[in-house]
Amino acid sequence: MTRFPLTVVLGLVAATISQPAAAHSAEQQLGTVHFTTSCTPQAQELFDQAMRYQHSFWYSASRRTFEEALKEDPQCGIAYWGIALSYLYNPHAPPPPENLPLGLEAVKKGQAVGAKTDRERDYIDAIAAMYVDYDKVDHRTRVQRFLAAEEQVASRYADDDEAQIAYAITLNVAALPTDKTYANQLKGAALLEPIFKRQPDHPGVAHYLIHLYDYPALAEKGLDAATRYSKIAAHAPHAQHMPSHIFTRVGYWKESIASNKESARIAKDDGEQQDQAHAMDYLVYAYLQLGQDEEARAVVDELGQMQFRLERFAGPYAVAASQARYVFERGDWKAAAALQPKQTKYAYADAITYFARAVGAARSGDPAAAQGDVAKLAELRDKLKEAKDAYWSNIVDIQRQVASAWILYAEGKHDAALEAMNAAAEAEDKTDKHPVTPGPLAPARELYGAMLLDDGKAKEALAAYEAVLKKEPNRLAAYIGMSKSAKAAGDQAKTGECAAQIARLTADANVSRPDLIELRQTTGSKL
Repeated sequence: MTRFPLTVVLGLVAATISQPAAAHSAEQQLGTVHFTTSCTPQAQELFDQAMRYQHSFWYSASRRTFEEALKEDPQCGIAYWGIALSYLYNPHAPPPPENLPLGLEAVKKGQAVGAKTDRERDYIDAIAAMYVDYDKVDHRTRVQRFLAAEEQVASRYADDDEAQIAYAITLNVAALPTDKTYANQLKGAALLEPIFKRQPDHPGVAHYLIHLYDYPALAEKGLDAATRYSKIAAHAPHAQHMPSHIFTRVGYWKESIASNKESARIAKDDGEQQDQAHAMDYLVYAYLQLGQDEEARAVVDELGQMQFRLERFAGPYAVAASQARYVFERGDWKAAAALQPKQTKYAYADAITYFARAVGAARSGDPAAAQGDVAKLAELRDKLKEAKDAYWSNIVDIQRQVASAWILYAEGKHDAALEAMNAAAEAEDKTDKHPVTPGPLAPARELYGAMLLDDGKAKEALAAYEAVLKKEPNRLAAYIGMSKSAKAAGDQAKTGECAAQIARLTADANVSRPDLIELRQTTGSKL
């Protein structure tokens, strides 16, 4: 595995972020894409522009531009494929229900208009797999059908880079979150890496490599794409944000902050509220890892005031996650218990608040108050199961397990609580975070470490925190817990190592977090 020195990454990111927004037109700041079609030259030019938007998940702009291509050439049937593609939104999550009939309509129009080449007809038929029988067949099944269709297109047109690119990202979308061999992801990356060498300015290749490598075991492989994508498509808000997926995985918090501040700024200027909120959630997470709680609080407050014109998953999720994340990372359990739930269309977003409330109440010594929130988590889990959303129902159930373990602990049933918390941590270890989030409010194993430490099992707690840091590098709360555990276990070397790491992370922080103040007082360190 190639490791990039931090100084190299800092230099690359600085060069990326410093690109002047006015240096080129917006079109020139979206990268280079040529998708050969049988349309007229004028329509072809618009089609390529639409693909530049689409490869950076700028759906409204891509759809509008595909429609402009159709005005130039009404017989440009492949443009309907592009419109259908744009209605999927971020393919890593189910599209909004209202988009499904619109996508199917676009597919049917494309098939009715026809296309002048077999290749274009195959593209249209492939995207149909995501829309046909949408009211009868669940999303996961349609994704698998789409993957099979994309594989056929990629095999049939082996020299078509766009076919390989489409297949590669679909491999990631269709991957099982429990597959720790990352077979799909590595297969997709193997398709894209040679194309990246041939087409170094292609936005989709850089973008999708980040997605394919957005896993703890693979993240360092994505640093090259991460440091290049935001420069390739400097005008796209998603292109500024996506590098932070890798930066988050490897614990490069300053780089993540720079990435998401720029993404949020561009998205806000362009009225892309969902992109803005998504970037702000990652921004809160990164600020908290550096102990910059005041900066995080300001972003949380701004997010809470946003009025979303359209309710998509990224917005409500970011609002709920950022509010809960702030109190969780600070260990402010009373504030966590006092969070107010907001009902949205997204059960997994709503679950975050109930999870934070339940853990907060239990850790504040009020297990009875936590019971109602745990019951609500079970209700939301069952709702997701009924919707055949296996991934999110599993995540919400892990949250329920963690909260239930803290209730047991608050009730004095320590052995049962530790057993339940370890089981939750093992369940979480078997899956992966969703691309919509930088991570859970706190890793279950980190919470297991906190429980072990409180129960006087310092050595076991130390091992739990070390395991967290292998998977989630530079997590401040994990280092704080590890420091306390090492000190309790009498491990002076580890205590000193943790103090140095905490001081490094919080070097620019105006320390107000109780845990950090306590460590400063007990160690005499200038955290």
